[in-house]
Amino acid sequence: MKHFYKWMIIQSSKKHAIWILAALAFVESIVFPIPPDIMLIPMIIALRNKAWFIAGVCTIASVAGGLVGYGLGNYLFQSFGEPVLEFYGYDQKLIIFEEYYKKWGAWVVTAGGLTPLPYKLVTLGSGALSLDPWVFFFASILGRGMRFFIIAALLWYFGPPIRKLFERHYGLVSLLILFCAAGTFLAIGVL
Repeated sequence: MKHFYKWMIIQSSKKHAIWILAALAFVESIVFPIPPDIMLIPMIIALRNKAWFIAGVCTIASVAGGLVGYGLGNYLFQSFGEPVLEFYGYDQKLIIFEEYYKKWGAWVVTAGGLTPLPYKLVTLGSGALSLDPWVFFFASILGRGMRFFIIAALLWYFGPPIRKLFERHYGLVSLLILFCAAGTFLAIGVL
């Protein structure tokens, strides 16, 4: 993992890194299981002076992917959205989300964009449940933007100490992130 982190830091400072991040953020919003944070964090650590730009690109790409996911959920749910949700085991969670959408709509999308909840479930589900596309769009900008800009702000402000923490204890930090993600997924499963 330490070598992977070093590779990510090296890649993060290259010209093409922003395009890889944008592609990752876009595809993650539709089908890909790995969040863009895995590249966003090392990029901001490596290029701290471009933290806001990097977070902006990540937000725009993620919301654009979210709009495609919404469209796929709205128009091709049975042939595309449903198989994706079944593959990840989220098909039953769509029923639960439908109840929340009826009550909370935009807040469900915002929370899905901000938290480690699977954003693809939110995008495909929003389309399938015909949530107002403008509500979806603005809630996605709010949720994804807050998530990526909060990360950027923390890394920009605490940059050097966080970089040292990652470099010295990458295995431990990775393990803690993995436990937090697993805890989140267990909590989602309990809902």
